[in-house]
Amino acid sequence: MSGRQRANQGLSAESHDGYRGAGYVGDTPVRVHLSGRWEPVDGRYHWGGRIEPDPRVARLLRAGHRQVALRIADRVSPARLAEVDPWGGVRITGVGGPPWPPEDEPAATPGAREV
Repeated sequence: MSGRQRANQGLSAESHDGYRGAGYVGDTPVRVHLSGRWEPVDGRYHWGGRIEPDPRVARLLRAGHRQVALRIADRVSPARLAEVDPWGGVRITGVGGPPWPPEDEPAATPGAREV
């Protein structure tokens, strides 16, 4: 997909720079560290990262709830919880547009900060 096509979808070539800040998994407030990339094999944007340790999110995963919604600002993205790391954080992944707002759009989630 060309840069022009990405821009037409609201995604710039810089969208992979990532996000570090506040979000929600369902109704649970979380802190996330995310990044993404265009995958040339399937032509889609893949993103992922880590949710800082939160026992509520770890309980969701351990109870078998892998499919979740990640909300950052006004964007809601389907996501998948992968595993709990040794420090209590949870790996999260998704496919599609990045769940964080573009750099030129202010993040409405309190405490959000782009990387």
